[in-house]
Amino acid sequence: MSVQLDADQRAREQLTSSREAAKQLRPGFVSYSQAWLCCSEDRRPWKPSMPPPPPPPSSSRRAFVSPDRPRATMASALPRCTSVRLPALAAALLLLMSVTAVQSSQGDKEPVYRDCLKICVRNNCTGARLRGFQSAQPQYMALTGWTCRDDCRYECMWTTVGLYQAEGYTVPQFHGKWPFVRFLCFEEPASALASLLNGLACLLMLLRYRSTVPRQSPMYHTINAFSLVSLNAWFWSTVFHTRDTYLTEKMDYFCATAVILYSIYLCCVRTLGLRRPGVSSMVGVLLILAFTSHVSYLTFVSFDYGYNMTANATIGMVNLLWWLCWCWQNRRTLPYWWKCGLVVLLLHGLALLELLDFPPLLWILDAHAVWHLSTIPVHFLFYSFLIDDSLYLLNTEKMGVKVE
Repeated sequence: MSVQLDADQRAREQLTSSREAAKQLRPGFVSYSQAWLCCSEDRRPWKPSMPPPPPPPSSSRRAFVSPDRPRATMASALPRCTSVRLPALAAALLLLMSVTAVQSSQGDKEPVYRDCLKICVRNNCTGARLRGFQSAQPQYMALTGWTCRDDCRYECMWTTVGLYQAEGYTVPQFHGKWPFVRFLCFEEPASALASLLNGLACLLMLLRYRSTVPRQSPMYHTINAFSLVSLNAWFWSTVFHTRDTYLTEKMDYFCATAVILYSIYLCCVRTLGLRRPGVSSMVGVLLILAFTSHVSYLTFVSFDYGYNMTANATIGMVNLLWWLCWCWQNRRTLPYWWKCGLVVLLLHGLALLELLDFPPLLWILDAHAVWHLSTIPVHFLFYSFLIDDSLYLLNTEKMGVKVE
């Protein structure tokens, strides 16, 4: 009996010292997981997907098994009180942004991670501690929908990553993503910055196009519309990489699909629509119906990542082949044809960077961020082609020459 009491006393002492050490991680935010996940002297060797070491005697845990396939879950509700009262519309949008889309991965299926999250939420996200968290939380974090539970997920993610690295295992993904160091409210700083720079490049070249090409050019309005669709896509890409939620993920995916479909429409207008406007109108209607069906399926039936990737790869291949065929047909008559061909080849070739899928360098730069960064110069080449082609079309129209 005395041996058991001594063991319990040591466990309580370890728990107390670990909690005090954890307080240094963030003032007012205690990560209780370190109390028994990392700091026990008699801890057994840890291995991935292995039940964690026994908790202190006072805690109770139950097994939790998640399905292997991706699923959508709801994050915790918004903070009950903030120092700023938002208008009803902003509050509704914030509520949508707080619903987080989650894809199950190795890291978040670990018992270590799940138990850490359960303990952290139980001890930090209720009562006085929750009110303290809300009062100390920066406004930019509250306005972007970061909750106490989200912070627990972030802290427990790094606790689990630390265990993997300490035992020599490969860093896992969490909820379908690599672990990233959060900068201010930016979940994926490098990808968010790259998306913003792509948007700025697109805006800069759109302004240059408008200042260089007269409105009378046959492709002027179609290209302007395409630019607005692209700007919208880069805006939502920036928002998504800043804060990954149910709403921002869908908007990022849907807007990316819209850009590819509109590129097909742009190609159709350039190759067929100038001579046969009725054909381009029919193709436009079909593309709108395809986009509506795609969005409806992913929204109301199943948000299937595999289907979304297959659909985008298919329409991307149609876009690639159509533009390349036009370039080949006009290689002897249009001296700037190579710009278009090089752009479509670069865009589809650079997309292969996604296949690298390596853990982020310095916990910031991953393959997705490298892909976005590499596409920034492509905007300048593409709009150079659009300017040359629009001026060519304007001149041929004035001379009454048949457009090919």
